Amino acid sequence: MSARSLAIFTLPLIAIACAPVERATDANPTAGAPAVKVVGEGQQCIPRDRIRQSVVRNDRVIDFEMIGGKVYRSTLPQSCPGLSFERAITYETSISQLCTSQIVYTLQNYAGVLQRGAGCTLGEFVPVEYVKD
Repeated sequence: MSARSLAIFTLPLIAIACAPVERATDANPTAGAPAVKVVGEGQQCIPRDRIRQSVVRNDRVIDFEMIGGKVYRSTLPQSCPGLSFERAITYETSISQLCTSQIVYTLQNYAGVLQRGAGCTLGEFVPVEYVKD
């Protein structure tokens, strides 16, 4: 492959990497997160043993996907430094529920060693469904 053909193939990748990314702000904390439809009243707590996975959407939004397919979106009251970069959380609780007063921590990977990062308070757990295009 010649240098000229290589440049043709890499140029689109460079353009994609430089595309603007919609960032979460106080005015729009869900920027960059998948669109959802609210399907019920917000909850103060969700059962920990029903959480299948947590999906970090940005520095303010975490989706908790439950066993059985239900999804709760928690929009944090404030931006959580490093959350959108690390995309992982950890928490400790002595009760069987995860609640809005709970502090979650970014889970940082330093050379293969997992450590706690910034601590952030969860927001209300709002039941949602992802909007399909």
